Amino acid sequence: MMKDEIKKACEVMRGGGVILYPTDTVWGIGCDATNEEAVKRVFEIKRRADSKAMLVLVDSPVKVEYYVEEVPQVAWDLIEMAVRPLTIIYDGARNLAPNLIASDGTVGIRVTGEEFSKQLCFQFRKAIVSTSANVSGEPAPAVFSEISDEIKDAVDYVVDFRREETGHSKPSSIIKLGRGGEVKIIRE
Repeated sequence: MMKDEIKKACEVMRGGGVILYPTDTVWGIGCDATNEEAVKRVFEIKRRADSKAMLVLVDSPVKVEYYVEEVPQVAWDLIEMAVRPLTIIYDGARNLAPNLIASDGTVGIRVTGEEFSKQLCFQFRKAIVSTSANVSGEPAPAVFSEISDEIKDAVDYVVDFRREETGHSKPSSIIKLGRGGEVKIIRE
């Protein structure tokens, strides 16, 4: 079942579509992180100013290097030692949709270890946008049943996997890394 859902979700994203899917944290709205039009639709669905950055998911630390000009050494240690989902904001974002890169040239990237989102990223072979499944300013839904119909109706495909879960996931920790190796905790 998971394999079929991943295949369908990848087809939708390859066609420029937007999906609703489970991640290593909360349910996310996602799309091809290199497709500017798809990214624009995610901003519209969330009714969010496109100056507010969204993060991307990848399935392995090696992929981070493709989307960041220079990965600080400390990033590898942080990724390796993280005990819960960790989003790292890097300088020098590249190879992503221009509207996904913050005005200061940064992007948030998380290496997911959760089975579904990891396989989805692996099969898709590109970074996937991951932003909470809510209209901007409203509380982020912790489980599928809390996602509004407005969001479900706005996406092109809703993944049929892990919908019954009731455990409340937390958003990831967020750390910003500067080029000089300085570390700033944004969200614990």
